[in-house]
Amino acid sequence: MFALVTGGNGFLGKYIVEQLRARGDRVRSLSRRPANDLHPLGVETIQGDLRDQAAVDSACRGVDTVFHVAGVAGIWGPWKHYYTINVQGTINLVTAAQRAHVRRFIYTSSPSVTFDGSDQLAINESAPYPTNWLCHYPHTKALAEQHVLHVNDQRGMLTCALRPHLIWGPRDEHLIPRLFERARRGRLRRIGDGTNQVDIIYVENAATAHLNACDAMTPGSAVAGRAYFISQGEPVLCWQWIDELLSLAALPPVNKSVSRRTAWHLGHLLETTYRLCHLSAEPPMTRFLAAQLSTSHYFDISTACRDFGYRPLVSTAEGMEKLMKSLNRAQ
Repeated sequence: MFALVTGGNGFLGKYIVEQLRARGDRVRSLSRRPANDLHPLGVETIQGDLRDQAAVDSACRGVDTVFHVAGVAGIWGPWKHYYTINVQGTINLVTAAQRAHVRRFIYTSSPSVTFDGSDQLAINESAPYPTNWLCHYPHTKALAEQHVLHVNDQRGMLTCALRPHLIWGPRDEHLIPRLFERARRGRLRRIGDGTNQVDIIYVENAATAHLNACDAMTPGSAVAGRAYFISQGEPVLCWQWIDELLSLAALPPVNKSVSRRTAWHLGHLLETTYRLCHLSAEPPMTRFLAAQLSTSHYFDISTACRDFGYRPLVSTAEGMEKLMKSLNRAQ
């Protein structure tokens, strides 16, 4: 195939690019930052913004498959920033893909599109979108996901969405470095009683799932028009796993805690204060963060296993070993 990967020089995007190139597919990357590190892989790179219709039109020209991985993540910031990139940027890309007669469009969504702040215990894709949103990221991801699925089989293009939860592994520049930085500054607190279970997914498994879904998405297949949860298939104890990650950097485990109720009310207070004072910095606690770190949220991935043969080929133990080696090399 000739595939476009948006955010091809990002964390997940680069693994998708590498797996596509390893099996001989032609790849083009669209990203806001220069992607010179992709040139040795034989990847065509375009620097551009999803909000620029001309840029995405150019990026889609000639390709037959789009992996839409790019987007803005986070728990704080103005609605316009999230909406214009995650929603309008996705609409722009879908429009460009249809004009270019792209046959397959795979969207990287998030399980947080179903998160309402309460426990999610082995839920499947029938779980509804919430009516109240705790931050702009899941809201805009849900709007974009709905658009992608709505246009399935329109103008000859098949679409699907994947919802990987807590992507981790070597080369992560966000989740793990941020965790280490907060630990070194003494700003980590366990939220709740520490017994909440969460799903995670090793980055190579997340990339493979995208390729598997793409390959299985043919006319009349079960994949087209659907969203899928993907994970390691075995939830972990959230705070035990965090302690294991900290140990890889020779950092002590988290030994201070606050109740879920206290963290929630603190988050609400800080959100209100930051908005009233027009502070652009991210509050140290929000309601979304308090809920994510204190509730259980893990998912039934049997539909992905059935429809496109998803299997987590790299176990959590193997992934932790690879992560440890990469951290040691970086020191």
